Amino acid sequence: MTRFLDIFCRVTEWVAAILLVGVTALVVVSTLGRYLFATPVPDSFDISRLVLGACLAWGFAVIGLKGGHIQVDLVAESVGPRLRRAIDALAWAALLVLAVLLTWKIWGRILSAQGSGETTFDLRLPLWPFLALIWGGLAASCVTIAIKLIRIIAGVDMVASADNQELDEAKRGLR
Repeated sequence: MTRFLDIFCRVTEWVAAILLVGVTALVVVSTLGRYLFATPVPDSFDISRLVLGACLAWGFAVIGLKGGHIQVDLVAESVGPRLRRAIDALAWAALLVLAVLLTWKIWGRILSAQGSGETTFDLRLPLWPFLALIWGGLAASCVTIAIKLIRIIAGVDMVASADNQELDEAKRGLR
C-alpha cells in the first residue's frame, strides 16, 4: 500500500508541476507576443485561468497527502496526543467533506458545459476537457485527504505543527 501511495503522490506532483509550467509558459509567451508583436496568444486568458484552476486542484491533492497547508495550532498545541489526534481527524474530515462537495459541483459543471457546448472565446475550444482536468485534481485530492484521514485515525500519521515541520526541514538542510 505504501508503494501505491508513493507512486500516486509522485504522479499527482508531476501533473501539478506540468500544469504549472504550461500555464507559466502560456502567460509569458502571450505577454511577450502582446508587447513585442502586438499579437497575444489567442484564448490565452481563458486557457490560463482554466489551467491555473487545474493547477490549484492538483496542488490541493498533493497537500492532501503531504500536508504543508496553512494551519493554526492555538488549541491543538496545548492538548495531549489523543485529543490532538481527535482534533486533527475532525479537521481533516471537514476538509474531506469540502473536497467531496467541490468535486461533485465541478462534475455538474462538466455536464453543463458539455450539454451546452460551451467554448472559449477566440478558438472555440470546448470548456469541458479543462473542467475535467480540474475535476481530476479534485478527485485525486479526495483520495489523498481520505488516506490522510484514515492514517490519522489509525494513529499511523500525525499532523506536525508548522514549527516542527520547519525545524525538521532545517535539520535536513531543506531551508
